[in-house]
Amino acid sequence: MRIDKFLKVSRILKRRTVAREACDGGKVVINGREVKPSHPVKAGDVVQIAYASGTLSFKVLQVKETVKKDEAASLYEIIE
Repeated sequence: MRIDKFLKVSRILKRRTVAREACDGGKVVINGREVKPSHPVKAGDVVQIAYASGTLSFKVLQVKETVKKDEAASLYEIIE
């Protein structure tokens, strides 16, 4: 699955266009490398997103095409 779609499905970012803009702006890093919106994401990847207020780091636990709102948090694990 593409990283921009994963960020939307997991509800880390609200919209896919916002996720795409974050990737294009160099704010999304997977396993230490800046990525484009089309970069594939798989279970085990470590993703970092730079926000104005700080950085969010999480590990991808599973990849699903669609999930219910209640189950979205089960796709990733926040890393401190």
